[in-house]
Amino acid sequence: MHEEKNPTGEGEPGPRRTLPAADLATTVVFAGFIAVLGVFPGLYLAGGSVPVVLQNAGPLLAGCVLGARRATAAVVLFLALTAIGLPLLSGGRGGIAPFLGPSCGFLLGWILSALVAGAVVTRAKRAGLPVLLLAAVLGLAADYLIGVPYLAFYLGDLRAGVVQSLVFLPGDAIKVVAVALITSVLHRALPGRLAGSSRRAG
Repeated sequence: MHEEKNPTGEGEPGPRRTLPAADLATTVVFAGFIAVLGVFPGLYLAGGSVPVVLQNAGPLLAGCVLGARRATAAVVLFLALTAIGLPLLSGGRGGIAPFLGPSCGFLLGWILSALVAGAVVTRAKRAGLPVLLLAAVLGLAADYLIGVPYLAFYLGDLRAGVVQSLVFLPGDAIKVVAVALITSVLHRALPGRLAGSSRRAG
């Protein structure tokens, strides 16, 4: 018996959801990307105890491209691999030592950074440059929210923790703008396939 097609399209299957295998692959790729950013060595400025690195742009990029869920998973995977001994941090650092030192708060803050940036982009109606810039700024602020208090606690001096963190601001401001610009290009080049598009990921 011949079945008539529904002219309204109701009841027809919608767009396919991303396969779990594809989610896993994307998560692994971005964890690897964050590791690649560690090739650039960290710089210790003004006697600071935490290096200035390019690597903290990785979680922001992940959040703006993947959305909250996959970006957070990528950062957690990266940090887990680092903790078990792989030298993935800037300067070839790895193992448990970085998580016991002054950088610990900022490293753990990368998880919240990816989550916040990804959440902003995923919930936006359209991931244009202003949204991506806001996502990157709030993602960075989330990292500072954990990193600065922990550094102050580690040093035993709130003022010293805040002052040492100020050296990060100029470089981080540049990274925030760069992340927004790069991801804006990616969203235009891959419409409907990234977080914040009509087919949302996150």
